[in-house]
Amino acid sequence: MKVLARFCVVLLLAFAPAARADIKAIEAAAKKEGELTWYVAHYTSEGAEELGAEFTRLYGVKVNVVRTTAQVAYQRLLQDLKNNQTICDVFSSTDVGHYVRLKAEGKFEKYTPESASRILPAFQNFDPDGYYHTTSAGLVTLTYNTTKVKVEDAPKKWQDLLDIKWKGKVSTGHPGFSGYVGTWVLTMKKLYGWDYFDKLEKNRPQIGRSINDTVTALNAGERQVAAGADGSTLFSAARGNPLAVSYPTDGAVLIIAPSAIMKGTKHPNAAKLFMEYLDSIEAAKINAKHFAIPLRPEVAPPPGAKPLSEVKTIRPTVAEIDKGIPEVIEQWRDTFGN
Repeated sequence: MKVLARFCVVLLLAFAPAARADIKAIEAAAKKEGELTWYVAHYTSEGAEELGAEFTRLYGVKVNVVRTTAQVAYQRLLQDLKNNQTICDVFSSTDVGHYVRLKAEGKFEKYTPESASRILPAFQNFDPDGYYHTTSAGLVTLTYNTTKVKVEDAPKKWQDLLDIKWKGKVSTGHPGFSGYVGTWVLTMKKLYGWDYFDKLEKNRPQIGRSINDTVTALNAGERQVAAGADGSTLFSAARGNPLAVSYPTDGAVLIIAPSAIMKGTKHPNAAKLFMEYLDSIEAAKINAKHFAIPLRPEVAPPPGAKPLSEVKTIRPTVAEIDKGIPEVIEQWRDTFGN
């Protein structure tokens, strides 16, 4: 055993400097390329812009941040590919199904960031083949306006949103635009059947696009409760807005959001360096600042957020997301008419 342990140490010492040298070479080449374009749905616009700005500060490489909802980012990317254009260098969606399809079509450059091995074990090896990697995570939870709803009256489980007392008072995003919402809808269907949404429709929810639109609706007092993202809700609350999160007893929906480098990128080294950065401590600190789940164990959860270990979470499998989200988008439009 002692011999084996010494052998492992020797291996680590042998490969670590080589890995660091490789990163330095990538960094030097990235600076020559000068920029990259990032299609991103992971974060709020503020969070995405701050991540891009910090990368530029650290490495002197400009990040063209194109922040939209997941489905809009995907459609933009498909249009680029149809026109034989390579605009996007790094693609960051919240709909895992996008990665399954694009990987199968050979649209990704295979690259495994060294930093990906340093994130929390629960988020490692999301794609065993190494074409896409977890770079963001968050929860879909019950959220509410604290000036309109007392804590004891706030919804405690997902089916509480079906109570007639919330008629005209519920806010959601749209699965046809948001990967977070698509995964939430698919999970509710899996738990309770589509009957859940037939009943929710009777409460006349206000339907935005992004899941972050629920924050706007609650802050404005247009709605009182929502199926919202923990991060954007807590970030808004930290700024003094009357918002709070209720972690549903039947499970907060865990969203694991990957990133990948596009095949044929014009800025391959900048894209690789950016992938390294997205799983870095620096990026995790910015994520925590914006109340997303920090993927690095060295970074504490944001204030007011429960550690993931203390939250009951649920989520569909990658295969279920790939097949199921397109189906629930159509069902949603049939039920809600938009």
